Amino acid sequence: MPQSRVSYKRHRFPTQIIAHAVWLYYRFPLSLRLVEEMLLERGILVSYETIRRWGIKFGPDYARRLQRKRPSPKDVWHLDEMVISISGKRHYLWRAIDQDGYILDEIVQNRRNTKAARRLLIRLLKKQGLPPKRIITDKLRSYGAAKRQIMPAVEHRSHKRLNNRAENSHVPLRKREWLMQSFRSQGGLQRFVSIFSALRNLFVPSHKNRSAKGIHLHRLSAMAQWKTVTGISN
Repeated sequence: MPQSRVSYKRHRFPTQIIAHAVWLYYRFPLSLRLVEEMLLERGILVSYETIRRWGIKFGPDYARRLQRKRPSPKDVWHLDEMVISISGKRHYLWRAIDQDGYILDEIVQNRRNTKAARRLLIRLLKKQGLPPKRIITDKLRSYGAAKRQIMPAVEHRSHKRLNNRAENSHVPLRKREWLMQSFRSQGGLQRFVSIFSALRNLFVPSHKNRSAKGIHLHRLSAMAQWKTVTGISN
């Protein structure tokens, strides 16, 4: 059944401006005020607070509508967690990416233990629909304990150097965290990363597709899908 179009009712700004503002904010390391300034340079007068509300309202809807990569039994899941401070308190963003750098899932949790690792694996299995060929983690024992409970037959490799791909995937989010001067709530962080990562999955080519022509074609395809999802091309 085809999805209904994104509704922009009761918004005085055109679809193109709303979608473009959301794209600028989540796709590039820009603050809301910088996005406001970039739009002003194009003759569009809109406040940064309005852009923030557009992101909250339309960002999750856009992210849900973007096509997801098809799972494969040959996939390799790289799992890792990163510490993020929210209102002065330590939280953990548990993340999973595949062998191509595609972000599979992210979940904000208060703990760094087996229960938290198990929750991530359960979410991944539900979202992907099938277990991977292998999972790769650092030396945190919680991964091994959770893996034995959820997917005992799956191969597990635990070594810090093997997990560089997952650790490197944290860098873009770290840059945004610094730019935003930390996050203010757990729910706000979860909403932000779901949109931020969905756009990265769409616009950043896989590690296998790094030729100049391949990157150019990938970006053209990504932009076409973005316009379809947001309703710009309708």
